[in-house]
Amino acid sequence: MSEAPVGDDQYGEDPTINRLQDRVAQLLGKEAALFVPSGTMANQVALQVLTRPGEEVVVGWESHIVWHEAGASGANAGVQFAVVGQGGTFTARDFESAVKARGHFVFPATSAVVIENTHNRGGGVIFPQTDAEAICAAAKARGISSYLDGARLFNVAAATNASLAELARPFDMASVALSKGLGCPVGSVVVGRKDDIAVALRARRRFGGGMRQAGILAAAGLYALDNNMGRLPEDHANARALAEKIADAKGAIIDMKTVQTNIVIFRTAPNAPNAATVVARAREQGVLVNAFAERTVRATTHLNVTREQCAKAGEILARIVAAG
Repeated sequence: MSEAPVGDDQYGEDPTINRLQDRVAQLLGKEAALFVPSGTMANQVALQVLTRPGEEVVVGWESHIVWHEAGASGANAGVQFAVVGQGGTFTARDFESAVKARGHFVFPATSAVVIENTHNRGGGVIFPQTDAEAICAAAKARGISSYLDGARLFNVAAATNASLAELARPFDMASVALSKGLGCPVGSVVVGRKDDIAVALRARRRFGGGMRQAGILAAAGLYALDNNMGRLPEDHANARALAEKIADAKGAIIDMKTVQTNIVIFRTAPNAPNAATVVARAREQGVLVNAFAERTVRATTHLNVTREQCAKAGEILARIVAAG
């Protein structure tokens, strides 16, 4: 990062940013790409490109774009959401049942569909590619845009052996996060058609995301693409080991079918500690987890934790839950 060649990215003159954008566009099989500071900005920029105020966007259950962006989609893009499916996935039939036609004097027109892959609140589950392709085809037939919130798409590729380009192919626009499994300090990348990315560039500027010598950040992304993609299966195995420890605890409720990548979500029974208590007691013992709801806890594995640490964390969490 300290040795990265830099320029003014707002004028397209930062060579390291340009290298990263070209690299990610090629990996995802799209014409152009745009570096942004965060995954939330990536999602919000995509909505600016694909929708207009007063329209509706079809999304899956408890999607990041609805739950974890501080109401940005309503405040920025002026859109509302139609939520379909369960557990983070849905089908083309679910999508079609939610579509509202343009021109109706009462209904908000459906202008886009968003798929999150992997799905955060679903426990890192992988969205079935056959369903994604069918949904995007149904959307295209109706003149509706499609967007892939692929913050953890690298994990999908690692778990399924599908290429990033294959996973992104059905979508008009997509994004990937460099600051998730790849371990970068900052950044996501939005990809799509050249004309759409030109619009996205202006949207990024409106959100305050235009940066100057941002190549120092892009250098981390390039390093991660070269060195950290191949180790993602380690995170998946560590998450499985963590989940298995928790699953053995009395008072812990976990669906092992959802432990497909690097996220573990579990719930606590009514006679067990609630999520806030689990988080606080775990922190005292050096384990950092999040409370997602009153009795829902999330843990995530990553390149800074070892298999041994994950096993120990699982034992600590299991003891906390079982202690009541």
